Amino acid sequence: MLTIKQILDNKEAVIRGLEKKHFAGARETIEQVLALDNKRKEAQAQLDNLLSQVKTISKSIGGMMKEGKKEEAAAAKQQVAEIKEQTKELEESMKTALDERTQILYTIPNVPYDEVPEGRDASDNVVVKEGGKLIDLPENPLPHWELAKKYNLIDFDLGVKITGAGFPVYIGQGARLQRALINFFLDEARAAGYTEIMPPTVVNAASGYGTGQLPDKEGQMYHCEEDDLYLIPTAEVPVTNIYRDEILDEKDLPIKNCAYTECFRREAGSYGKDVRGLNRLHEFSKIEIVRIDTPEHSKQSHQEMLDHVEGLLKKLELPYHILLLCGGDMSFTSSVCYDFEVYSEAQKRWLEVSSVSNFDTYQANRLQCRYRNADKKINLCHTLNGSALALPRILAALLENFQTPEGIRIPKALQPYMGTDMIK
Repeated sequence: MLTIKQILDNKEAVIRGLEKKHFAGARETIEQVLALDNKRKEAQAQLDNLLSQVKTISKSIGGMMKEGKKEEAAAAKQQVAEIKEQTKELEESMKTALDERTQILYTIPNVPYDEVPEGRDASDNVVVKEGGKLIDLPENPLPHWELAKKYNLIDFDLGVKITGAGFPVYIGQGARLQRALINFFLDEARAAGYTEIMPPTVVNAASGYGTGQLPDKEGQMYHCEEDDLYLIPTAEVPVTNIYRDEILDEKDLPIKNCAYTECFRREAGSYGKDVRGLNRLHEFSKIEIVRIDTPEHSKQSHQEMLDHVEGLLKKLELPYHILLLCGGDMSFTSSVCYDFEVYSEAQKRWLEVSSVSNFDTYQANRLQCRYRNADKKINLCHTLNGSALALPRILAALLENFQTPEGIRIPKALQPYMGTDMIK
């Protein structure tokens, strides 16, 4: 959530940033926030004046009583009582203005950094780096959903029977490959200094508001209405909320956590060829890396996270590229975001496997996640997170890119986890 200070200090820059994200009515919304803030300030000034009057009059009442001026003292007491009624009205007015201001602030996205390119959608994203080698496959390569059936790795129809579309069942070596990827990603994260967390996969509404999924993505989250709990769309939500309403010590930053969880997304409105097989699921496995940092160090943290994800893709021997997202394609909460995509030779398309974002103070302000520096001053933290990695499309790319006439080759980095170099 944007802070009032951010808006007051850089109003025009904030509006330009929101327009870069194609936030409709940016100027009108910011003006509405400032009007409510002025209303709150005016009520506060009136309240302070009245409380000062109460204090002055109350002091005089004792003197009146000592001097035997009972009627004057009674009148003064009546005046204090009347002023206190006015203060109650002002306090209610302040609370209403503050609540309305907060609700509007919840609907305003984060402001992108200057380096974020202009653009409306994914076609305007900028490729900043390419890596790996495109794989020369045999003639007429199979897409992963056909390979999954051929080698009895994943049963999509059984998932439909048990739950519905978008909930696959992994079988035999398919389940083993899934587990191999999870363990490989967690081991790599721990080696990079991340502390493993095993959080709940359902969260309360406060957690959803804290990291910005609510109210923005409410329609995409599975909601357990009777208990008012939400299935998590990413481990970012519970892991970052560990630090909600906390004041951390600067010497303990950056905090580096990782977590494996199942993730749940309704993916309402998705259709067509892009949802075939593992391309878009309602439930999927993902390893998330999360950092809590100081503003001065968060840019370096972001780069280290990008390097970590790139290192995973190199070890998996997959062709990849890195995209700097344009304003129109960024998430609601991001200040800057890079996507990693791997190339599927069988599908002839790029598959997104990770987003690595810096949220600046946006989430921290919602969470009231702060740190105390060496001068004992309390400041908002910066929060960052990234997928390291999301499994479905990684698994799809491995099946498709490493298919051979003899079977599916397992990258060297995964062989110790799989116990084999080939799925046959």
